[in-house]
Amino acid sequence: MMDTVYRSLLTYAYNIIGSYADAHDVVQDVIEKYIGLDKSKVENEVNYLIKSVINHSINFKNRSKKFSKYGVWLPEPVTTESADTPLIKEQVANYSLLVLFEGLNPKERAVFILKEGFDYKHSEIAQVLEISVENSRQLFVRAKKKLKNQNFKKELPSKGNLSPYIDALMNADTNKLESLFTDDIRLMADGGDTIKVVTRITDGKQHTAELLQYVYAMFLDGKEYTVTTVNHQPAIWFKTNNRIMSCMIFNFDENQKVNTIYSMVAPEKLKNMEYGKMMGQGKDLTNLLKQFGQNLN
Repeated sequence: MMDTVYRSLLTYAYNIIGSYADAHDVVQDVIEKYIGLDKSKVENEVNYLIKSVINHSINFKNRSKKFSKYGVWLPEPVTTESADTPLIKEQVANYSLLVLFEGLNPKERAVFILKEGFDYKHSEIAQVLEISVENSRQLFVRAKKKLKNQNFKKELPSKGNLSPYIDALMNADTNKLESLFTDDIRLMADGGDTIKVVTRITDGKQHTAELLQYVYAMFLDGKEYTVTTVNHQPAIWFKTNNRIMSCMIFNFDENQKVNTIYSMVAPEKLKNMEYGKMMGQGKDLTNLLKQFGQNLN
């Protein structure tokens, strides 16, 4: 039970914050406080923990600043290739949606996630966030309106086939590459604080194809690559010295053409991509989780 509760808490926090590393820290902080808590007045300990994590995540998001020295700030991606992950895979938001969530304020984001992602009723959301039912409804309506203005679609993105894309990229076939894109394709790159990338969003077939060909020829040619699934969307990892150096995440339209590419090269956001390297395996947390399990009825 303890492991399931921990994974659930981590998933709530990740969806609200958009960073696995920060979600990990928030959950660890909540667990530490829970262990030292007088639980005689806590009726439902799991619900108490969920409520604490959600509200801590909202507060963290309110305090944190989105900043990327190089490129566009993007959420930290996580693998959803297999069920063997610290997160509950089925409840992890898809990557395109996480990007859109950044247009919401933290409370709107939390309400939308709880309603759409976890099937909460407005009465339950009101209890968790300590707001009125009417306020919950208003926040949800505002969130939906903002997301609609950003072309939000509730359905999971199409899986798509990356083989033609990889072939065109490796063979420097710009015309073929352009044929796989929608006319209004966009490429966003996040280099974090250390990796220099284009500082603005790249729009259009020609500019996107030319930029991708340049990046591949200069930095990725000959590197080991893996086609995988990241936040429920098709993606490619490029590795060097057994370390992920680049992750491209793709969004396909209904005609199986690529309309958005998210390029993550920020080292601090790639270090947790593979399960074996994901945070939460350290000795301190292992001991903390043992205490957590002993305190959880």
